[in-house]
Amino acid sequence: MQTTVDSRQGLADAMPPIELSLVVPVFNEEESVGPLIDRVCSAMGGYPDGWELILIDDGSTDATLANARKHIGREGLVLRIVELQRNFGQTAAMQAGIDAATGRLIATMDGDLQNDPKDIPSMVAELERRQLDLLVGWRRNRQDGLLLRKIPSWCANYLIGRITGVKLHDYGCSLKIYRASVIKQVKLMGEMHRFIPAWVAGVVPSSRIGEMVVTHHARQHGQSKYGISRTFRVILDLLSVMFFMRYKARPGHFFGSLGLGLGAISAAIMLYLFVDKFILGNDIGTRPMLMVGIVFMLSSVQLITTGILAEMIARTYYRDDSSPNYIVRQVFDGSENA
Repeated sequence: MQTTVDSRQGLADAMPPIELSLVVPVFNEEESVGPLIDRVCSAMGGYPDGWELILIDDGSTDATLANARKHIGREGLVLRIVELQRNFGQTAAMQAGIDAATGRLIATMDGDLQNDPKDIPSMVAELERRQLDLLVGWRRNRQDGLLLRKIPSWCANYLIGRITGVKLHDYGCSLKIYRASVIKQVKLMGEMHRFIPAWVAGVVPSSRIGEMVVTHHARQHGQSKYGISRTFRVILDLLSVMFFMRYKARPGHFFGSLGLGLGAISAAIMLYLFVDKFILGNDIGTRPMLMVGIVFMLSSVQLITTGILAEMIARTYYRDDSSPNYIVRQVFDGSENA
């Protein structure tokens, strides 16, 4: 037994340090996970530095986890599988993988075989050549349906670029390369994985975010986890992104500005009615303008107090909260076989 442990220790010492962590969230991809690992091994076979593959099983209910575990201990592959306790969604799964990554660089991609891992080495080289902190894949020849996938994506990319100021052709491409020191400063929540470049732009200048054309394949197995309903969620998330990018540290300014605006309108209405009543002698008791002025005044007070409460809550949350938005059931890395 001691000899086995020593041999494993010697093998670990002989392996180069991890330079690149490849993070892949998977959910009910039992037919795709095996070919995915094969493609990753083939694409990264000539990579000169140490790398690891981190699969995050996001509560799969099929044989995804079992099929992935068959590859633990495979020669030339450093594989870790993070099993989440239930399905938390792609954003939380991606956050779990980023937290588990040990490489200086982190690559993310989908587990449905539509992204091509062969693009990863060239993307890493491009990131280093251009001295970027984030390189986003651009699926120029996207192999998806026009009506349900491409057109909503084009509209979303345009809106996101206009609102956030980070203009990219393809926000929805999961194939991205990050510097770990940068992406680990960003906490992903909700379904915000689509807006990662915008969140990163809050940490580094947008000039350090770039894009590169990548290969895209049609889905071969299973069904897409997204539909037309995603468009409405993107719009709601986009409003949240706009709020957080501009007012994350000062939500009181957002609510306070609205409150002061309504308060100014209310003051003007009340002043007009005061003059009309006490100087001109007209009856104002049944006029709709009086009710509008009162409603605007109450709304103004409510918005300003909401802004004050939002400031207090935001500062308390960002100071004290460090809990993750996922729960890990178990991590498989081959050590259980030692």
